[in-house]
Amino acid sequence: MKKNLLSVVLSLATIGTFLTGCGSISKNDIPAATSVESTETEQTTEIILENEEEYPITISHYYGETIIEKKPERIVTLGWENQDTPLSLGVAPVGCSASNYGLSTENNLHPWSDKAFAALGVTTPNVFNDTDGFDYEAISDAQPDVILAAYSGMTEEEYQRLSEIAPVVVFQTAAWQTTWREQTLLNAEGMGMAEEGKAKVAEVDALIAEKLAQYPTLSGKNTGFFWINETDLSVFYAYLPTDPRANFLLDLGLQIPQSILDLAQDDTAFSVAISHENANLLDDVDIMIVYGDESLVKVLQADPLMSTIPAVANGAIVLIDAETELAAATTPSILSIPACIDDYLALLNEANEKIQ
Repeated sequence: MKKNLLSVVLSLATIGTFLTGCGSISKNDIPAATSVESTETEQTTEIILENEEEYPITISHYYGETIIEKKPERIVTLGWENQDTPLSLGVAPVGCSASNYGLSTENNLHPWSDKAFAALGVTTPNVFNDTDGFDYEAISDAQPDVILAAYSGMTEEEYQRLSEIAPVVVFQTAAWQTTWREQTLLNAEGMGMAEEGKAKVAEVDALIAEKLAQYPTLSGKNTGFFWINETDLSVFYAYLPTDPRANFLLDLGLQIPQSILDLAQDDTAFSVAISHENANLLDDVDIMIVYGDESLVKVLQADPLMSTIPAVANGAIVLIDAETELAAATTPSILSIPACIDDYLALLNEANEKIQ
């Protein structure tokens, strides 16, 4: 895509959990449907009737086309947070992938998903342990009418096998490169609730705008999202806008540093590997986001090359503890954004105030 500066495109298979934030490539690469029993349910039901889809629905995606003959009632979701789309629309999936990064509940879900299931009266969701590969038997036993996997690392072989169970809605561009908006809209379309999905995205967009109004000085700051091993600085990684983590920074009014964009060589990559000797090229990184703790900051500031990065020199570093709720929410979904945006913006603003 741009300059060749000793950077290499980071492969999915090489970095697994750390860079996808959602496990291996096989999962990741991630009772009947229940409606909300409340006044909100009645409103949702009315919307569904008003916007009822005409069937069959044909959805184009990375592996071809999926045809859905009639409105799905039993929904299975696989991959990262795909269950959040039906949950946000008042429908409980009959099966979903377990969370495998960040804080998880006893049900092996992130807190916002677990709360949404509970609000729909489902206290023990059917959760698949598919980190090491899809459990086809368990998925089949759930008797899905559709399988939603808009944000996942599903291979074509897995797609074909799952398609023998039910129609599968998968990513449109590439594995692990679906933004939260695309995820919501594509999954909602697979449910026959395209208009409801658009309305939910507009609702969260309005929330983001409302929250950003509280932090006007964040706008336009050059912010990079990195993965760095403090015990080995020989190579570290920066996420590109094709990755939902970096893409979400744009939603928050921030900018991806041009130095990071210049290091990318492949339009399909979601990250770049940066050699330690090239750290000084990142001279426009105002804010750094990284998974780690204060010990990592000390290592970076003590290193002659890493300390040339303005964010490191100023201590303008957002530290994300890998065991927290926010660690999962940095790869956003329609439910994780409302749950964690306040904490995320507060940390970004704290780093912003250290810029000199």
